Amino acid sequence: MEYDAVAHMAEQWRRERPDLDPSPMLVVGRMFRLVNEWDRRLRGPFAEAGLGNGDFDVLAALRRSGEPYALSAGELSRTVLVTTGAITKRVDRLEAGGWAVRSVDEEDSRGRRIALTEAGMRLVDELMAVHLEHQARLIGRLDGDERGELARLLAKLAEDAV
Repeated sequence: MEYDAVAHMAEQWRRERPDLDPSPMLVVGRMFRLVNEWDRRLRGPFAEAGLGNGDFDVLAALRRSGEPYALSAGELSRTVLVTTGAITKRVDRLEAGGWAVRSVDEEDSRGRRIALTEAGMRLVDELMAVHLEHQARLIGRLDGDERGELARLLAKLAEDAV
């Protein structure tokens, strides 16, 4: 069995502070460790494609929005859960790479729409397939029932986060 640093920390707390219950650490601590490790492992293909942190999130949001694959900065901000300032920086990079383009909003000439270019569409479609393969590999130790149960439990925890 592999060394479990979180279990070791919880055991140390049980020894040092028997009045405390460190069991939440077994879930939260492991989740943080997994998120950090998985994030590191999943970044490679995006970096190889020349995308900065969060750029793929914008491309993916545009792609899954459906035709015409265009959203306002505010819509993108709500979709990828970052500020409009962060969206502006990401869109600047995506425009420079030829993957997205800004245009005047036809319904509100003061607003701008961000849309995928053909190159952006090809890139996001290619990377999404790779991304899902990598995600499947990360949870490959779980069978279908376990994946479903974990997804259900995480959704239950997420209810309090919103």
